[in-house]
Amino acid sequence: MKNNQNIFFLEVDPEDKASILKKFPHAKIISKVLSEKEIISECKNAEVLCVFIYSKVTRKIINALPNLKLIITRSVGYDHVDLQAAKEKKILVCNVPDYGSHVIAEHVFALLLSGLRHVEEGDNRVEKTKKFNWDGLRGIALKGKTLGVIGTGKIGKNVARIASLGFLMNVIASDPFPDENAAMENHFSYVSLTNLFKKADIITLHCPLIPSTKHLINKKSIAQMKNGVVIVNTSRGDIIKTEDLVKGIKSKKISYAFLDVLEHENNIKSNKVLIDMPNVIITPHIAFYADDSMDKMYSASFDVIKAFLAKKDVKNQIKGL
Repeated sequence: MKNNQNIFFLEVDPEDKASILKKFPHAKIISKVLSEKEIISECKNAEVLCVFIYSKVTRKIINALPNLKLIITRSVGYDHVDLQAAKEKKILVCNVPDYGSHVIAEHVFALLLSGLRHVEEGDNRVEKTKKFNWDGLRGIALKGKTLGVIGTGKIGKNVARIASLGFLMNVIASDPFPDENAAMENHFSYVSLTNLFKKADIITLHCPLIPSTKHLINKKSIAQMKNGVVIVNTSRGDIIKTEDLVKGIKSKKISYAFLDVLEHENNIKSNKVLIDMPNVIITPHIAFYADDSMDKMYSASFDVIKAFLAKKDVKNQIKGL
């Protein structure tokens, strides 16, 4: 690959450009999210395509880039890449399995503490009204509450550890592939998904978005939950059926919803009802977005590209390809 000219990085923040160019001086860097048509046009010579979660690498794109040999997504999830199309073209697809599981886990508790302890309301009261009193701001403690963790990959395990050992919560988890050693080490226990829905005071989602998890949180599953349950989602928006979540909040079956992802992120106006609801906190997919996690995200991607260029074994290939 002459002078690295056929390496393309998409969705790059301005502060990350220098680190890319230091490693690959002639790489093409594009900051904005490109449409399918724009990717085909602007990346037509790409041999390596390094993307983030909002760049949809579709079958049409894969078929239209004749030189493409490697796709890297700077994320744990890879549902935005057409894996079957890549496989048919013998294109390697890699992800970054763990660039910041602890960072995302921290954000779960940032959301919980902000919402359950009324941090924003308290700050607004003092700042805007100049009143220094606690009327109406009684919070909910985490200690002793039962936290249900759906999905115990790296992020879910970190959440369980912080909850059990840090906040002294009772932690239960559900996963199709239980890790009993991790459960013993981090003081949580596995239960069926149905039991988790019935027993958890707070449910936090850490499963990947696959056909079996799409709309996992829906009218039926919400009906199984405790009255007043709290739901946290830092995984993928489509795991929750928005319409049913809104109904659950309106009926007070769900007392709080803390979301870093939304089902309809490309059409934010369609989420207006949810966004405007009381007891709902929504952040714009920033759980991963911290200093050390961004460094790890790029360094892992750089390692993959360097190994590919050197014709060495490439790490972090998506299994099954």
